Formats: sequence, structure tokens, C-alpha cells
Amino acid sequence: MDQSSGDMRRQFPRQTMDLVDERVRVLAEQVYVSAMKNQGALFTVSEDCPIEAQEDLQRALQREREDQTDHCSKKKKSMMLRRSQTLSLQIPDWGSPSPSTAPVPAQIPEPPPTLQVPEFQRVTISGDYCAGITAEDYEQAAHTLLTALIIREKYSRLAYHRFPRTTARFLRESQDQTWTQDQEVLPDIWPGPMKGQDPYSTEGIPEDLDYVLQMKDGIVQVYNQTEDLDLDSPRSLPYPDLETFASDLSHVLAMIADGPTKTYCHRRLNFLESKFYLHEMLNETAELKELKCVAHRDFYNVRKVDTHIHAAACMNQKHLLKFIKTSFQTEAERPVLHHGDKILTLKQVFEKLNMDPYDLTVDSLDVHAGRQTFHRFDKFNSKYNPVGASELREIYLKTDNDINGEYFARLVKEVAAELEESKYQHAEPRLSVYGRSPQEWDALSIWFLQHRVYSPNMRWIIQVPRIYDIFRSKKLVSNFAEMMQNVFLPLFEATVRPQQHRELHLFLRYVTGFDSVDDESKHSDHMFSYKSPTPECWDSEKNPPYTYYLFYMYANIMVLNNLRRERGLNTFQFRPHCGEAGSITHLVSAFLTADNISHGLNLKKSPVLQYLYYLAQVPIAMSPLSNNNDPLLFHYTKEPLMEEYAIAAQLWKLSTCDLCEIARNSVLQSGLSHQEKQHFLGPQYLKDGPEGNDIRRSNVAQIRMCYRYETLCNELSFLVGAVKSDTGP
Repeated sequence: MDQSSGDMRRQFPRQTMDLVDERVRVLAEQVYVSAMKNQGALFTVSEDCPIEAQEDLQRALQREREDQTDHCSKKKKSMMLRRSQTLSLQIPDWGSPSPSTAPVPAQIPEPPPTLQVPEFQRVTISGDYCAGITAEDYEQAAHTLLTALIIREKYSRLAYHRFPRTTARFLRESQDQTWTQDQEVLPDIWPGPMKGQDPYSTEGIPEDLDYVLQMKDGIVQVYNQTEDLDLDSPRSLPYPDLETFASDLSHVLAMIADGPTKTYCHRRLNFLESKFYLHEMLNETAELKELKCVAHRDFYNVRKVDTHIHAAACMNQKHLLKFIKTSFQTEAERPVLHHGDKILTLKQVFEKLNMDPYDLTVDSLDVHAGRQTFHRFDKFNSKYNPVGASELREIYLKTDNDINGEYFARLVKEVAAELEESKYQHAEPRLSVYGRSPQEWDALSIWFLQHRVYSPNMRWIIQVPRIYDIFRSKKLVSNFAEMMQNVFLPLFEATVRPQQHRELHLFLRYVTGFDSVDDESKHSDHMFSYKSPTPECWDSEKNPPYTYYLFYMYANIMVLNNLRRERGLNTFQFRPHCGEAGSITHLVSAFLTADNISHGLNLKKSPVLQYLYYLAQVPIAMSPLSNNNDPLLFHYTKEPLMEEYAIAAQLWKLSTCDLCEIARNSVLQSGLSHQEKQHFLGPQYLKDGPEGNDIRRSNVAQIRMCYRYETLCNELSFLVGAVKSDTGP
């Protein structure tokens, strides 16, 4: 986006904690304190309501019934009227529109004549839609939920993350505005080279600029020239300051402990679960009938993306074992590892370990994560060491070693070849950048180019482990800002001066996002707030809390994305591991900062967050086997992704339509380019509901797409109806 056009909506609006309501601030602090003490009762809704609370609710409802002239009762009637009007306007008739049909508002495109959606049975509820809660509670819940969605939309748009059209349209309606397509902001991800083109071509690299780069308060700032640096006048690239982020975070934190909001979300989630069960019971046959009419398409040949896989575990156990044996048979005398003052050959390494590769089995390789690794991150991480030997991990599973990561590259390329052979499967492996040295990026890009690791079925995500405390204790960095600088400054350099950093510039074409990884259950005794030390001042050996990591990673990604967009380069998504364990506050931080997350298990602890993630349609990558899709540790076959789908289908009795819908979602949340998604899902995939679904490519029934769209519209209309009632019927 050309910022010279005066489009100031890309600036991040600043806030201070003074503007935060005292009640919100107190609730937010209670949530943090409760989370640090591992007390989950503050976020959940008990299935067995206390007698006193139930009686209070009954008395409040009785007062509403007795006093028909009461202001609450009038407001409730106004809400019901407006809600019915909203629903009639928001949900179009996808079946067979006739000339006599009432005109559809401009914000909802009329379905084209070619779109045919079979008739199906809908689940509707008549009567008082907010039965069981008071009008005041309903209104309060609606206001807080819409506020949280508006906050996420702001953070998504300014970082070039995705935000769903349907939710954006309802948010504009709640503000008496109209959503238009030109307001949409999407990641700018480049498609892979066409067949016959060189993926390593250096043609078209932009010219270098004389911009000056400097990290300030943990965030890289970009200056046009040295004089601007002296004047502290950086380029107008948006980023959140710590106090603004803490203010927005407080609103969402307070929500998850707010009684009326918890009750409302709990009831809506229970209803949605029951509603989907009824939909499947009533329409499963009709959906299957739709799929049987689709030629040349079934579950096996719809596109699927493994959006959560680590490069160091992208091969299965048998594959790694076979590679180790083959390399030993053909290259036993090859020098592979420094040991003291000398370099050991592969044969000498195995002699040192007192083992013969010929005798190795999958069992003795011992890389399978079994029952003993459950909830033990330390034991799980040790499984990356074949035969328990860190030397073999160094030789076979590292990009930067004494053989320049050749064995690892060959393993990855063999996995990529299997993906290309399967045609319909893609993967997004994670490669690590630790932040201990600024040279890591150059070494990684040289590894990628030297071994020609590119594959049309792979895109790359960079994972940054949260292990500052280890680097600080070893005196590899002096403060947290230095770690962030080592991670992000080389990327800014390659963006500003790509001619000087050709290898890194080329590698970044195929990087689609960043991940934050480590054991989430590790406790931090620091409570994140706007008074937290700046990264330059965080020089102790204690590890910063999870939210601190996420904020500074997100802020740097936001500045970097806006700079790269100015230069016509691809942008990056932030896709952290989140909600696997630890505090519920991790999921609040990710709600603001992440495009999508991996894990999300702890959402079950908070009905408010679970409902918010649904309303905002935040993608979540999960795995039935381990919630961590690593073939080396969990799978047995050459097609680990199909293994996951097969097990999920058996475990949860998923239908073909269910499986194809999950596969379609994997493509939507992946780092594939807009052009690739159009090819795999259909040219209109960004549109809402069945209009955006090409059943000939996705094999997802239009009935299912109708159900999803109408259900989301229904939930959002409840919230908008409550807010709009403030202005009268």
C-alpha cells in the first residue's frame, strides 16, 4: 500500500491505560492472578449452578415478567423486533430466488443464477431468544463481544492478517456503516514459479534503498536517512506501543471473567453443538447425495495442507532409519562431526556410540513419542535424538552443521518428492531461527539454495523458540532486545537492501509465516503489563512471559509486513503454538496478535474465548494423534496426513463431507497464495457461504456451506440486534 496516498487508516491508534474502565482493569488483573495460580474457576461456567446464583437469576427474570412497563421489558421487546428484522435481511435465499423476492441489501451479493443449493431441513428456534438471561445481561454480553471483535479486526488489518468478511460486515452494521470489499486486507503471499521457471532465479530483485534501521523499545524502526534517525522521525509504518496493547488486552481479559458474558457464551456454545448434531441427523443423506453427483472428485483428490509440522520430524521413523543405514553403507568414511580437535567420520561416530547401524530397528531408534512423554515436554523434545544420541540429531536433523545440513536437506527433499507424487497433499514445515546470532538467517538461506530444497508442495514457516533464558545464561545475548534484533533485523536488511542479501531475499519468497514455540506450561513469575520492562531493559536471566514474546514478535512482523508491502514484496503471517498448556491468557494474547494458531486445547476452559474464536473464525490446526503433527514421532506410514484424517474419521465418526470440509479449511488457513487457493478451491473462494464454494474442487456439499454461513450470521445478528436496540426500534 502506498502510504504517500495519505491513507492514514494504516496508523495504529494510540491509547493509554487511563482510558480503561476501572472495572475492566480490576477484572483483567484478577484473570492474570488467577491464571498464575492455575485457578481455572474464574473463566469457566459450572455445569451445576450454585443454588444462590440460580435463585438470583430466577428473581431477576421474575421482576421482568411482573413489570411489563419496565424499561428492561421495553428494551427486550425492541431487541426481539430488531433481531427478527436483522435475520430477515442478513440470510439470503440460496435456493431459487424469484422476482417477487424482497430485494437483498447491497452488502449481501445476490447469488448468481447458476448457484443451485438443494433444499434441506433447517433448525430454527421460535419465541424469546434470550430466555434464561436478563435483557441487561444479554446487552452487556453483546457489547463486550463486539468490542473484542473490533479489537481483533484492528490488529488483523494492520498486520495484513485475514479477517472474515461476514464478521466484518456485521461489525460495520453495528456501527451504522456499510462494509465494502475494498476494505478487505489479505496477506500478500507469492505463488510458486510456473512449470519450467527457475525457483532460484535472481531476476527482478528490487534495488537497494538507503533507509536506516534501528531497534527501539524492542521494535525495529525504519528511517529514510541518517538525519531522520537523529531527529527520531521514523517512517510512518504502523505498530502498537506496549500501553496500547495492554489496554486492548485488558478488555478481552476482563471479558473472560465477566459473569453475564460467560453465561451467554456458554449457552450459545451448547446450542450450537446441539444444532449441528440435529443438522447432521436431518441432512447427512442430502449432503452425501450432493457429493455423489460430483464427477472426478472425492476425499482422496481434494487438496489438503499439513499446516502444523516440524521440518526436523517431517519424515517417519522407518524413513529416517532407512536413510541412516543407506548413508552409512555408502559414506562411512565421510567426515561429519567435530569432536574436540578432530573431525569424526560417520563410522567413527557410530563406533563412539557403540552401535552398528545394521542392527538398528525402529524400536531401538526410539524416536516414537509414547505414553511416557504425555505432558512431559522435556521427554518429548528428547525424542528428536535418534537412539538418544544428540550426535545423530546434529548430523541428520540440523541445517547448520559440519556437512552444511546436507543429510537433512536430502531427507526433506525425499519427503517433498513423496508429496509431489501424491499431488494433492501439501505441507508447511517449520525451520528454527533461535535469535542467538544475526548470522542464522544467512546460514539458513544458503542451506536452502545450496541444496535446492524448493518444492511446489511445500511452504516454510520459521519457528522462534522461547528460550531467551538459555541464551542469556550462556551470555550469548545481553538482553531480550538483542534476541529480537537477531531474529528480525536481518529480515529488514533483506527487505531494504535485497541486492546485498540475494540468498535471503530468494529464500523469503517461500517463507509464509512465523511461529512461537516452546513448553507453554513453563511458569513465569512476571505478570505482563504496560509497566513491564522494555526489551533493552530485560537483561535478567529469567524468561519473559508468553504474552511478552507474542507482543514483540507481532509488533515487528507488523512493521516488516507494511514495509514489504510498500516494496511490493510478500508479507508474513504470525501463527504461534498456543493453548496447548499453561495459562488461559495465552489464548487471549493470540486472539489479538495471531492470524491462526496451533493447538488451542485450552479453549475448552473458557466459553467466552471459545465463542470469540468462533465468531472471529480464527483457524486452529489440531491433530487427533498428538495435537502436534510430527511423522517422525507419531506416524507409521508414508502418508502421515492421510493417517491423521483416517484416525479422526474413525474416532469421531466423521462423514466424507466432514473430512472434505476440514481439508478445505486447511487450504484456507494455509500459507498458500491467493492464486493457488483460487486454483484449488475455486475463483470465488473468498465469498461468503455457498457462493464461495466450488463443489467440483472442494467436494464440500453446498448444504453444509449454507448451514455454516447462516449459523454464523444468526449468532452475529444477536449481538448486532442488542447494540442497535440502544437507538430504539
